[in-house]
Amino acid sequence: MCRSVDTRVIDSRSAEDGRAIRRRRQCSECGHRFTTYERAAYQPLVRKRDGQLEPFLADKVRTGIEQAIADREVPTETVEAIVMRAESLFDSETQIVSAGEIGDTVLSGLRAVDEVAYLRFASVYKEFTGADDFEREMAALEEGS
Repeated sequence: MCRSVDTRVIDSRSAEDGRAIRRRRQCSECGHRFTTYERAAYQPLVRKRDGQLEPFLADKVRTGIEQAIADREVPTETVEAIVMRAESLFDSETQIVSAGEIGDTVLSGLRAVDEVAYLRFASVYKEFTGADDFEREMAALEEGS
């Protein structure tokens, strides 16, 4: 292969169940053949409570979870599983998800793992303003157990 940028497409096909296009190319100078794949790039977006859209950042979700589990014995794999569950809300058809759906997904994951971490995350996510909010959430936790 001569690394020339002058190539031509000799065949195109759908690939990955329609999520990509497979192109067979040939170098115009040396005749070398190779395959490329084209995939649509999309940026998943989060609709905030105020209606604004911002890019989804898995690291932001991870940081929120890590703050909630500080000093708790929650395995890293569990944190990653919760982050992946939040990421799975997005797909090629669903590119905008509400912050509420992401928050509920994280709360559900934390609730199953550690009640203290759940309450810490809920206090920020649900914007607790006082002890009454904690009491109400703890009562809801006890009802669900």
